[in-house]
Amino acid sequence: MLQRIVRAPVFGALHHRNFRLYWLGLIVAVVGWQVQFVAQSWLAYQITDSPFYLGLVGGASAVPSIVFAFFGGVVADRVNRRRLLMLTQVVSAFLLLSLATLVVTGLVTIWHVLVVSFLSGTVVAFERPARTSMVPLLIDDKKELMNAIALDSSVWQISRIVGPAIAGFLTAVLGVAVCFYLTAAGYLAMLGALYYVRTVEQAVGAGSQSIWSNVKEGVGYVWRNQVFLVLVGLTFVNSIFGTSYLYIMPVFARDILQVGAQGYGFLITASGIGALVGALIVGSLGNFRRRGWLVIVASLAYGVLVLVFSRSRLFPLSFSVVALAGMCYSLYMITIQTVLQGLVPDSLRGRVMGIYGLTWSLWPLGGMVLGTLATFWGAPLSVTVAASVLAGFTVFMAATTPLLRRIR
Repeated sequence: MLQRIVRAPVFGALHHRNFRLYWLGLIVAVVGWQVQFVAQSWLAYQITDSPFYLGLVGGASAVPSIVFAFFGGVVADRVNRRRLLMLTQVVSAFLLLSLATLVVTGLVTIWHVLVVSFLSGTVVAFERPARTSMVPLLIDDKKELMNAIALDSSVWQISRIVGPAIAGFLTAVLGVAVCFYLTAAGYLAMLGALYYVRTVEQAVGAGSQSIWSNVKEGVGYVWRNQVFLVLVGLTFVNSIFGTSYLYIMPVFARDILQVGAQGYGFLITASGIGALVGALIVGSLGNFRRRGWLVIVASLAYGVLVLVFSRSRLFPLSFSVVALAGMCYSLYMITIQTVLQGLVPDSLRGRVMGIYGLTWSLWPLGGMVLGTLATFWGAPLSVTVAASVLAGFTVFMAATTPLLRRIR
């Protein structure tokens, strides 16, 4: 049965042993990360009862992951990416064990949550470019790159289904400390999987130049390449004004939809269900030729769906809309990453993917902005405005950038 599943077209890249080991380990680690995300947000809101601090926790993670992202990309091009990724798992596990212990002892304050969030964001700045730039080194046939990227993305979508549901249940029954211990165990499981992974030889692109010269080389490559500039810019705007609404989801769950911690977990799970469906759709497309239009349509649809969610007061409608939005998110994000990974030379891959990785760092930064706006305007109006900006920007880019429409 397992062999038949692996041989299915949508799972084609799993027949590569190294990618399969990495993929299985990543599932466990990222499920833990989703549990951490839900539990940490709930803990912050429980301590402060403030949407501002919900956004601030996201911002504390975003700032270091943005500031150090360029340097993380340089390091990924200078050292063995597998070993760097192993180190980040150890540090992440230590941080979560520390936070869990503070919760158990009753000593935790919002400042502890903010410090752990800041340090976790610093780790992400080095982990993300190492992880994303390592994926092409795990497969032998580059024709399966889109499938490998879709499967890599599907891990995050699977975790968004399983992780929040687990976190919602555990938070309601056993408390957030158990969630943090579970996350630490997930990071250690990923460490074990990476121990057995063997990648093909990595091209060294940073050389003996200074770190600052390496950073400028990576930024210059993206700036001079219009395809990279347009696609990366689009993902940045999507993150700030689109996906950041998930950071103030506890406000919708508790105060607007009135479904509590478990309902909050189910809403995040809905996003994951849709995103997994989107990832599987992209993984089945093969050499789809209209990638530019796929990005445009999916991004616009995502903005419209988030806008509808912001006005909903019915839990079933909100659940459905969030699921559809998650599907659209996968459709355009996986397509964009496939185009970028297929074009970038391996000697620059860490730095370019480090810049692209700012997409996820801007997500919590956008959450901080939305949290601040929600304090004064309320959560529904804040998300309505953000979603409208996202949809409008997508239409503008589609109308004024022929290159985006022509991407194959």
